[in-house]
Amino acid sequence: MGKRLTLWIMIALVAGMVVGWGLHLAIDDGSAASADRLETIAGYFSILTTLFLRLIKMIIAPLVFSTLVVGVAHMGDTAALGRVGLKSVGWFICASLFSLLLGMLLVNLLQPGVGLGLPIPEATAASGVERAAFNLQDFVSHIVPASMIDAMATNEILQIVVFSLFIGVAITAVGEKAAPLVKAVEALVAVMLQITNYVMAFAPIAVFAAVASTLAERGPGVIGDLAYFMGTFYLGLILLWLSLIGVAFALLGKRTRHLVRYIRDPLILAFSTASSEAAYPRTLEALDKFGVPPRIASFVLPLGYSFNLDGSMMYMTFASLFIAQAYGMHLAFGEQITMLLVLMITSKGIAGVPRASLVVIAATLSLFKIPEAGLLLILAVDHFLDMGRSATNVIGNAVAASVVAKWEGGFDEIEDPDILPVPAPSGGGPQVAIDSFDDIGAPRS
Repeated sequence: MGKRLTLWIMIALVAGMVVGWGLHLAIDDGSAASADRLETIAGYFSILTTLFLRLIKMIIAPLVFSTLVVGVAHMGDTAALGRVGLKSVGWFICASLFSLLLGMLLVNLLQPGVGLGLPIPEATAASGVERAAFNLQDFVSHIVPASMIDAMATNEILQIVVFSLFIGVAITAVGEKAAPLVKAVEALVAVMLQITNYVMAFAPIAVFAAVASTLAERGPGVIGDLAYFMGTFYLGLILLWLSLIGVAFALLGKRTRHLVRYIRDPLILAFSTASSEAAYPRTLEALDKFGVPPRIASFVLPLGYSFNLDGSMMYMTFASLFIAQAYGMHLAFGEQITMLLVLMITSKGIAGVPRASLVVIAATLSLFKIPEAGLLLILAVDHFLDMGRSATNVIGNAVAASVVAKWEGGFDEIEDPDILPVPAPSGGGPQVAIDSFDDIGAPRS
């Protein structure tokens, strides 16, 4: 199904571009009436995209909860859980700092905003993006859910992770008495993965609608207006991809080629829908096929969706400094480093959904006296930028889970040895009861 789904998504992506661009050329005549008509048509298209993303949100919470609980329960002990957690967080911090620094370096080197010479707006001018200033007390207290039902209803991934960790650790402590509960949660994983297959069948339709909607309403001209800014950002994403894959090659060896092949499907899905969250179920399956033990993948991946959004990280420094350049505002090196550290903290826990990073940027701009209205500069092309950074988030989290698996003793056997003949490593990590997410719920011999 994976190859066919990828093909259909690519066909839908091209078809959406053709239809959206064609509608814009046929209807747009520069009048307000034509603009309203295009906006209405785009709204109809976006209904399909919205429905698909709602379907994804519907399965994310129970999928994260069930896979994480099962993974923690089969860690064996709390020492193993703590060890994997420390390794994961250590990787997340290093990857986040690198992404932020790369964005800062490129925007200073290529200077995409220099020369625009925009007049600085009044201090009261707003961008229309909700601003949420960072507050340490609120951030820390928000980590722990007041209600698991509320956390799942609002898809608060970080809160779901915390609650799932408590459940998994408690199951490990209780031991044999909790065995029926473990089997029930394993069955829930199997059911959610099957629902995922149903939902993914609608992905090409959602991709077509998303691209057609954007191009129909805005047309190709919006890309040309900020082409240099977009080009330099995508250059940064390419460099970040090469860096992440290069580190993976250094740590995992030639096996990295197979990882790249397996994450192609979720990567394209994230790119075409502009949502990291949409690709979560497929990324989990891809890591399983690649050989990352489920106990590692089900722990590192949901944690990464709160702490390891590499593409979004780079975009935050890149966009913030671009806006400052566009207004002719010079930030000293020390101020830029301070901005980097602020973004490092305020970005943790943001959701991998469209436009989430804009909220963090809006809060950061005000801290450095950069006009918040500058976000209007990039809002028009943010969807196209979000496509790239969402795909990058998928790569970053896939590499993170694979590296942690390597550090924890090695991989399981690759699922399809006829296509990818890589033997299972000898003397690998501790054996767990679950060898594959496909085996969950199946009777054991």
